[in-house]
Amino acid sequence: MLPISEKTLRSSFVNASRKEVGDVTLPTDFETLEWESLNFLGWRDPKTSRRAYAVVPTLEGDLVGILFRQAEASPRSRAQCSWCQDVKLPNDVVFYAAKRSGKAGRNGNTVGTLVCQDFQCSRNVRRPLPPAYEGFDVEGARLRRIEDLQLRVASFAAEL
Repeated sequence: MLPISEKTLRSSFVNASRKEVGDVTLPTDFETLEWESLNFLGWRDPKTSRRAYAVVPTLEGDLVGILFRQAEASPRSRAQCSWCQDVKLPNDVVFYAAKRSGKAGRNGNTVGTLVCQDFQCSRNVRRPLPPAYEGFDVEGARLRRIEDLQLRVASFAAEL
């Protein structure tokens, strides 16, 4: 992901009111983020319980900011993240819902997904995989996982 400014970040939100955008609390490490190791920027709001944000680059290069609300109930069994699809997750997965943009969102329509609780997906897909068999291309598999994450995240953003 390319570095972005606070102004660009705030202007990217498609499913939030002006007040909600004004209330966005930036990640504490925003100024020191390693942008080249991120497929998207996602964080939980430290001031508002069950609120989270993600800024996702589309396949065309635009940015889509998403305001999420975490469901109050947790999955009964260990869930798999829909974005990184890591089977050996070192973190929890929760259900996040986002209202749709435009008239659909004003009518209360939402879209939801299971995602790593603190949006560790970019880190998860970059971890080296154990070789599945002799001659397994570990680096090629890691690069495919990174590309697949980008496609899944951009697809979710397109649904808004």
